[in-house]
Amino acid sequence: MPEFSFDALRRFPDHEAPNLFAVDATDRFLLDEAAVALAGRVPTPGEIVVVGDAYGALTLGAVALLGATDVRVHQDAAVGERALAANAERLGVDGGFRNLPLGDELFTGASLVLLQLPKHLEALHEIAAAVARWGAADVRLLAGGRVKHLTPAMNEVLGRSFSTVTASLARQKSRVLRASDPVTAAVEGERDETDTTASTALRTEHHADIGLTIAAAGAAFAGTKLDIGTRFLLEALPDIAPDARTAIDLGCGTGVLAVSLAIARPELAVIATDQSAAAVASTTATIAANDDVDRRLAERITVLRDDGLSMQPDASADLIVLNPPFHSGTTVHTGVAHDLFAEAARVLQPGGTLAVVWNSHLGYRAALERLVGPTRQFARNQKFTVTVSRPRAVGEPRP
Repeated sequence: MPEFSFDALRRFPDHEAPNLFAVDATDRFLLDEAAVALAGRVPTPGEIVVVGDAYGALTLGAVALLGATDVRVHQDAAVGERALAANAERLGVDGGFRNLPLGDELFTGASLVLLQLPKHLEALHEIAAAVARWGAADVRLLAGGRVKHLTPAMNEVLGRSFSTVTASLARQKSRVLRASDPVTAAVEGERDETDTTASTALRTEHHADIGLTIAAAGAAFAGTKLDIGTRFLLEALPDIAPDARTAIDLGCGTGVLAVSLAIARPELAVIATDQSAAAVASTTATIAANDDVDRRLAERITVLRDDGLSMQPDASADLIVLNPPFHSGTTVHTGVAHDLFAEAARVLQPGGTLAVVWNSHLGYRAALERLVGPTRQFARNQKFTVTVSRPRAVGEPRP
């Protein structure tokens, strides 16, 4: 393998920009902490597990710098998996790691877990409880993050699954939390009700105002709550593209829009797609949780984990609904939303409709006009705007 260099790593195929990076100081810090934990020895095959690796820095660094083999990796984002594969090929890394879902196959027998701290405490608990449950008796969890994003509550969450939790000194504005001595998910039969390590244990909450139950995995955006932007778009949906026969909930999250569309329009075939594994699990669980409302939901909604709309053919959907992210990781960046607009334009049938809700200060209308086609404001409140766009016809001039 060629000499490893962090500088050679790229975010591709994710959005790339001068202020967006494929590696950060936390990745380097975690690998240095792992080297200390290994005390100079080469790890045994499968000993190291990596969770939350954004673009491959932790995984490929473990292979190249620590001599790790059979590294088990979980990345919530599909684009992260693709970036890891692309970086491995670029650096000449042939194998040495494998991607797995969050669960027993990922953690069983692991003795060293490297984690980029997730945004949500529920996700941290889900991961920590799974490590404690399935890892080796002497498993150690090294969880790193930028100091500005760390909170004392993270230590408390780790303390629910590990009896020893300490924090490193800060280095280059990053810090590592070290957890060891797992509290083996209570005695069998006395599991904590908040333990979400089993796929059947996703949290649920019924929302009487919309008549739906929302299910959520730990890393799902907004959890079991109804995001206020999604709520605003949901209120507008009955009057948007009423004659549509095919619809896509792009970036489906917990599946609220997909399930609502399917219930309100029995004739509609719905695809719910998201690049997040947690979102796909959450949407699938939300469909099941609302089986009492419509027993055919599982037949009429197809749930996919996809990077954008890469699995969808051109001109194949009548309606696409979208509440786009305006962050790339923790960096405010509108490039991801613009990429989704362009993908929607490709997949919409002639005369189709893209319905988007966005924070009004982001001013997406010009981008929608340019990337999709004629766009009009459909609804607006103090914080959000809902627009509807139709794809530009062949030969129709751009603005």
